[in-house]
Amino acid sequence: MRCLYLLLSCILFSSAAQAQLTLNVLDFGAKNDSSALATPAIKEAITEASQAGGGTIYFPPGTYLTGPIHLKSNITLFIEAGAELCFSDDFDHYLPMVPSRWEGTMVTNFSPLIYAYEAENISIIGRGTLNGNGKKWWAYSEVHVKNSPESKWQKEFHKLNKDVLHPDLPGWVERGFLRPPFIQPMHCKNVRIEGITIKNSPFWTVNPEFCDNVTVDGVTINNPPSPNTDGINPESCANVHISNCHISVGDDCITIKSGKDRSGRKEARPAENYTITNCTMLSGHGGVVIGSEMSGDVKKIVISNCIFDGTDRGIRIKTARGRGGVVEDIRVSNIVMKNIKQQAIVLDMQYAKTDLEPVSERTPQFRNIHLSNITAQGKQAGYLNGLEEMPIENVSFSDLVMETEEGFDVRASKNVAFTNVFIKPSIGSAIVATDVSGLQINGLRTAATFSGNAALKLNNVKRAFISNCFVMEPIKTFLEAAGSQTEAVLLKSNDLRLVQNRLLITDAPKNAIILEE
Repeated sequence: MRCLYLLLSCILFSSAAQAQLTLNVLDFGAKNDSSALATPAIKEAITEASQAGGGTIYFPPGTYLTGPIHLKSNITLFIEAGAELCFSDDFDHYLPMVPSRWEGTMVTNFSPLIYAYEAENISIIGRGTLNGNGKKWWAYSEVHVKNSPESKWQKEFHKLNKDVLHPDLPGWVERGFLRPPFIQPMHCKNVRIEGITIKNSPFWTVNPEFCDNVTVDGVTINNPPSPNTDGINPESCANVHISNCHISVGDDCITIKSGKDRSGRKEARPAENYTITNCTMLSGHGGVVIGSEMSGDVKKIVISNCIFDGTDRGIRIKTARGRGGVVEDIRVSNIVMKNIKQQAIVLDMQYAKTDLEPVSERTPQFRNIHLSNITAQGKQAGYLNGLEEMPIENVSFSDLVMETEEGFDVRASKNVAFTNVFIKPSIGSAIVATDVSGLQINGLRTAATFSGNAALKLNNVKRAFISNCFVMEPIKTFLEAAGSQTEAVLLKSNDLRLVQNRLLITDAPKNAIILEE
């Protein structure tokens, strides 16, 4: 019986091995010394595997010079440790142009370096490296060629995108041209990117579009200071899992998007059901960012157990009038931020300065955003900036430890709560609130002199409850209230023994503040 069992096991193993077809690109003529372009060999291997129902395209150690790689269903790229795919910087290799999305606008553009369209069960795995060789692409950003004559690639783009250039991409192509993202699967299902190192991306690095069930695990991304080289940007996707990644890039480290303005509202595909966990972010404009392209909505997002060290900002949610769309049901927890150059937390609805306008489909919304268990050091603890016609709504901060130059600046918001927070600014106030309704501050601990400022400053604040606060060092003023619209502010059960003046009321109504022992 044992012999029969072993024989059956061998037969089953052999059948499984045959089902999992593995093709070595060297067998198709690829050179692993970068002496020849490997694009035809890779394409032939993918075609053969696809015709067999799927398989793994194997890259043994060495350096491969290649143009774009187009994946098909049931295909895995396996880049072995010691293997590096070095992508050509000959722009003609990325023609013909293909359906793509560029900063939230649907276009026909250069092929991404690795591309898939309407495929399923695709993977890029291994311990090898993908090198985008982006330096030549970066030189063609809008910053460097705004006065150059129109290139042949711009002319081709104009020909293929007559309906989308204006108003969807005002000025971009005229100032430069649209560089391709590194990895862009579009309308795909079951996408996995695992273990690899990616560097020198021409533009956004990992950029799934309209995909369902995306996993990015254990990926390292290193882009030097360079224009728009974001790390991981899943846009208008559902069920995205990002974990155990290490990211240092020229723009935002991880960004969640869902389309820009008219084009984004037309597609109407939200970014939803994302989890981001156990990642480290170093250089970058933001650690984890939502927007500003969020016209198709962003909802049900969880960000946890991450470290941001040296990014310009930590958690940043941004938009502007004209975007439309809703950002809602966001949870951020267990984050450590160090050396943050600007704000640790940003919720900004005026990322681009615009004039007041009536509420319409162009009006964005932020609501139901909750942040907890965060430690931060840097320039400013937080900045919330809503719209006059659409305030930020229902935001909570709990269990924070913020040792920053400046505290929180909260504007045009409603139903904002601070619970059990330690805020120690070296200059300015712990919390400044302007045009806010429904403010709750419970359990604020602070230890700072505030450079002559009050610990709390309220301007046109309606319905505020301030309780259980503990001032740990002598200060001159605890609460300064101003603004003719300030009303119904209650202080209760606060330890203000080290405060010289509990209240300083300037032009606010005298009966707007109620102080209870």
